[in-house]
Amino acid sequence: MVNWYDRQIIYQIYPKSFQDTNDDGIGDLQGVIQRIPYLKELGVTTIWLNPIYVSPQVDNGYDVSNYYAIEPSLGTMSDVEALIKALHQNNMHLLLDFVMNHTSDQHPWFQDAIKHPQGLYRDYYLWSDAPANQLPNNWGSFFGGSVWEADPGKTEQYYFHLFDRHMPDLNWRNPEVRHSMLEIAKFWVKKGIDGLRLDAFIHIDKANFKQQVPSQSTEPVVAEAFYAHLPHVQPYLSKFCGALRQLKPDIFILGEAASASPELLMDYSRPANNECNAVITFRSLVDDKSHLNPKLPAEFQPKPLDIEGMKRQLTTIQTKLAGVSLPVLYWSNHDLARLATRYASKWHHEQSLKCLAAMLYLQRGIPIIYYGEEVGMENLTLPNLQAFNDRTVGPFDRQAQALGYDQHQIMQMLNQTHKLAARGPMQWDKNQPYDGFSTQTPWLIGQTKPESSAMTASLLSFYRQLLKLKQTELFTAGDELIEASPKGLFQFTRQLDNRRATVTCNLTDTAITVAVPTLAKVQLLEGDVTQTATTTTYHPWSVIVTKN
Repeated sequence: MVNWYDRQIIYQIYPKSFQDTNDDGIGDLQGVIQRIPYLKELGVTTIWLNPIYVSPQVDNGYDVSNYYAIEPSLGTMSDVEALIKALHQNNMHLLLDFVMNHTSDQHPWFQDAIKHPQGLYRDYYLWSDAPANQLPNNWGSFFGGSVWEADPGKTEQYYFHLFDRHMPDLNWRNPEVRHSMLEIAKFWVKKGIDGLRLDAFIHIDKANFKQQVPSQSTEPVVAEAFYAHLPHVQPYLSKFCGALRQLKPDIFILGEAASASPELLMDYSRPANNECNAVITFRSLVDDKSHLNPKLPAEFQPKPLDIEGMKRQLTTIQTKLAGVSLPVLYWSNHDLARLATRYASKWHHEQSLKCLAAMLYLQRGIPIIYYGEEVGMENLTLPNLQAFNDRTVGPFDRQAQALGYDQHQIMQMLNQTHKLAARGPMQWDKNQPYDGFSTQTPWLIGQTKPESSAMTASLLSFYRQLLKLKQTELFTAGDELIEASPKGLFQFTRQLDNRRATVTCNLTDTAITVAVPTLAKVQLLEGDVTQTATTTTYHPWSVIVTKN
């Protein structure tokens, strides 16, 4: 059976940064409604919104203090209802981000937990005793420092936070927590949303807190083996997703499993397991780490695309998921540097963005386009270390300075790699103040690179053409075979019944000549491809789609 979500093209919107309609410098839900015609013309069928719930905004909405109400700076519940109605009238769908691993420390559950250590809500979170003047264990937080924070209620216990200390983790082993989170999800399904993106679901089970990470360091150690992909994750997930499907059989559940291997992607999305329909992994993108400074953390060092490594990884993912589920195809998101900053060619900037888009989005799978990607948006250039609001930036700065890097070099590295720099306001029109995003200073401000309107128009036009092709049956339902192509060339074939098309992309700054017969009927061509009687030359960053 073909489901609506098997043919979708998802557009990820960071609501604070998309379109401001009330002149406060913050994007809002009315801004999303206003831009529906633009998105429909682009070829988008589904919108995924980053969190829109009430939040102190410690982590830009991923710290939720009320799941049943809308963050006032973004709008109202009436705005959400209007958005759902407008999308459905346009035969489009809405996915909401669902933060299930943790809440804000301002959530009433946590506030009650610290006020009443013997109360019902204490067990909604994870607590541990500790030896005198020590933490319960040496586990490290993804946001820097320890996963443990002293109880604000002044007991001798500590609470667990995998992310920011203002975001305590929920105790999913407590059946009341599982029930409460399911009721929240049901509330939104009844509102008419079409699906959920499950944030950080792989972390809802933790190892024994008494287990230390074997380490010679005195600093906390990030060790995913202790809080990712553990045995209870799938049983919890299956019951959660199964209950939602009883309410809405065609709900689309997109899981975020940042560190998932191809084998785990298969497990989490296998229909018989009744879990996710599709799963995002950060491991689908493969970087070339051969030129990194081994004395400096890799996270904030720019890395080019490892073309051959990505060929192998995508081949593995496609092979593992064939007959199971659709891979998720994306270049950027709110946790990564933007495509145009991360991988675009210095010498063939616009053409490389077209080629990279075609190379990924025409493969078997569900595309997710990060807002602004279609007009070539790059990371902002933030002015100083404090602007990143990230406790891991300071240690990186100190390490880099100790190795002889100057402040300009350090800031350049951070701006090219940091996730916050990828969350800048949408650039609608370079001729307007703040690029048409707002009439007031945006919530996140930084320098942008002035690109020509011709480039923006050309890239946008290409995306429209590409997504129209993607929506054809061959590129939604067809099988895929990734070819053993020469180094630097990415080639794959899509086949459905007796229909067949080959996509060939030169992902380099140099021409590649191969001995092949005359190419068949051309369906799409961007860049230069030249032929002789016995050879075909793919010029830098050219892409060609041929029918066979």
